[in-house]
Amino acid sequence: MRLILGSQSPRRKDLLAQIGVVPDDVRPADIDETPHRGELPRPYCLRIAREKVRAVPAAPDDLVLCADTTVALGRRILGKPADAGEAAAFLYAMSGRRHRVVTAVALRLGDRIWERDVVTQVRMKQLSDAEINAYLASGEWQGKAGGYGIQGRAGAFVPWIGGAFSAVVGLPLAETATLLRAAGYPLDTERT
Repeated sequence: MRLILGSQSPRRKDLLAQIGVVPDDVRPADIDETPHRGELPRPYCLRIAREKVRAVPAAPDDLVLCADTTVALGRRILGKPADAGEAAAFLYAMSGRRHRVVTAVALRLGDRIWERDVVTQVRMKQLSDAEINAYLASGEWQGKAGGYGIQGRAGAFVPWIGGAFSAVVGLPLAETATLLRAAGYPLDTERT
């Protein structure tokens, strides 16, 4: 059984390696990730992961793994910022507040799809203008939901999380391992 990772995120590839999984191929899904009008963060995230896993070309016996991570501030979806101005607006909105990070994982084998989502609570400290400007200058905000990556410099902005750190980075490892097992993909620790 071949495993195809439907993501160009190096973080997801690194996270899979932590549980001994190395994809046989990487084929990023190309879909429209625009939220539907009135769509809430959790259903949005699950829909995007599902659409990604369906969009990746694969043979019927290939296992395709896709994920989506969304930052939610109340009912508002904070996706990947279009520019530094939007990233700054996201950071100011989350400063001194709690928000949720939703990560959905979808796994496809033929026509069968397994999926899970994980919601992690994140508290961001009160950020100063200098901290936000330095973070924006670093460029780390680019391509990241909510305009920050907890595994980088923004880790210093987060004094508390309630849930899975790996889910905030982009792939909840325990849930992903469970899905892989359910699909019949043996993890390294289970191979003889």
